[in-house]
Amino acid sequence: MKRIFDIVMSFVAIIIFIIPALIISCLIIYFFKHPVLFTQSRIGENKKPFKILKFQTLVENKPTKLGHILRKSGLDELPQFINVLKGDMSVIGPRALTIEDIARLKWDREFYDFRWNVKPGISGLAQIYGGQHKKTSIFWDKQYIKSFGLSLDLKIILVSFTMNIFGKTKVRRMIFANGALK
Repeated sequence: MKRIFDIVMSFVAIIIFIIPALIISCLIIYFFKHPVLFTQSRIGENKKPFKILKFQTLVENKPTKLGHILRKSGLDELPQFINVLKGDMSVIGPRALTIEDIARLKWDREFYDFRWNVKPGISGLAQIYGGQHKKTSIFWDKQYIKSFGLSLDLKIILVSFTMNIFGKTKVRRMIFANGALK
């Protein structure tokens, strides 16, 4: 059921965002004259590596003005819907990490293996609740894996979309004030 949901949501997102994605692509080509997409090796379900797709936001390892806007709005992650269609990712799930991230966080131990029992997601509870600390992130990842389902995924999508429009800080204040996503 989740795979069907992912495919449907990805097609819907691609249809909705095709024009903005084309505009972003043209801007990247015109202003920066480098590839539109950035790929990076990430670790997916069952610790299988895959290449994640994002819009290019850096020039010489520094964010461009456009890149800053894309990152702040989350639009740099639009190409990840292709990863979802390919089956590498899910729309909702734990963040896809690099092997370096996993080593830095010390999540390469057996205790954390549960995290790789599901596909990584474009968004997830840790991203919504501001998992800036490894203990916070792993807590929310575990909560999601324990209770994921269509209803929770739809709530996370709604909150993620709202964050992209109104900003993470404002939406997080509303979530914490209202005890949302329970």
